Amino acid sequence: MSNFNDNQSIDKAAPRNWSDYYKAVANRPPRETLLTALANFEPENKTGARTAIDLGCGEGRDTVELLRRGWKVIAIDSQTEAIERLKNRCDKKAVIETRIAEFENIELPLNIDLINAGFSLPFCKPENFSQLWHKIISSLASGGRFSGQLFGNRDSWAIDPTMSHHTMSEIEALLQPFEVELLSEEDHAGKTALGHEKHWHIFHIVARKK
Repeated sequence: MSNFNDNQSIDKAAPRNWSDYYKAVANRPPRETLLTALANFEPENKTGARTAIDLGCGEGRDTVELLRRGWKVIAIDSQTEAIERLKNRCDKKAVIETRIAEFENIELPLNIDLINAGFSLPFCKPENFSQLWHKIISSLASGGRFSGQLFGNRDSWAIDPTMSHHTMSEIEALLQPFEVELLSEEDHAGKTALGHEKHWHIFHIVARKK
């Protein structure tokens, strides 16, 4: 099984009991997609601090790693509890900005080096996904990277009309503005963080904006 397997990282799609989810995944390590993106930045030797957006940051497993490595981070989540938990984990001296926002209302700054979205974008409503993806592309500087996950059309939650799922051909179209550094597909039975049976169809992505 791939190290990119995070098949215990999300509670049931509906209802979304985020508080129980945060407790279930507390203190898990950063996701492999983030670590891959960070490793790909290393040979580029940019001077000065880089800036990342952690989109759907949750309790902060990826934000904390970015801060540990000296990145400036804008951490965004729709849940107040997520931001509170994140702040409690962070060094008070860390260069972090937090925002509480829904995907459909989100505004992203320009010239960002990295947008990380660990298992969060599937929770964007389908009618808002295209606009959100355009904002992500526009926010990234040339040479900036996206790291994160999208869900496939064979995922159990694809029947949920409030969630976004994609076929492989749709993923490839979304990634046209990027040089794809990682595109790993998982399609298997598993469980959620709270132990519910589920079929997972996941695309793990790291891509560099052209």
